Amino acid sequence: MMESYKGQYLLTDDKNRLDLDAIHQALSNSYWSPGIPKSLVAKAIQHSMCFGVFFEGKQVGFARMITDRASFAYLADVYVLQEHSGQGVGKALMDFLLGHPELQGLRRIMLCTRDAHGLYSQFGFSEVPNPEIMMQIHSPNIYQTGSPA
Repeated sequence: MMESYKGQYLLTDDKNRLDLDAIHQALSNSYWSPGIPKSLVAKAIQHSMCFGVFFEGKQVGFARMITDRASFAYLADVYVLQEHSGQGVGKALMDFLLGHPELQGLRRIMLCTRDAHGLYSQFGFSEVPNPEIMMQIHSPNIYQTGSPA
């Protein structure tokens, strides 16, 4: 278990500290997973490396890495509540998770973002130089319709 402080903010990889209700609230209202069921958030947490940010005992940030811990990771579900943004919390979270011993030596770390390119570029992320090699199955409305279409 790793923990660190950024001022009054506690950063931890201890899943036992995570507040599922707070995480679900934030993710179900995000642009990338609107309406996600709480049971799927719980399952995603169970099968990922997770990182929480706490202020005065309340969860105010979160990120998870989907990874084999050997060569590949995908960074997902990163958020810091609006009232805590602009205070370096997102940067501290990125420093904390990218410094995790189990995430060292990976060949590739991927992510998708609509609006945080500036943050992630500070940590070495860049646009994919050859996006034509990448493919996906994307079902953006699956949480609302229950089907991939």
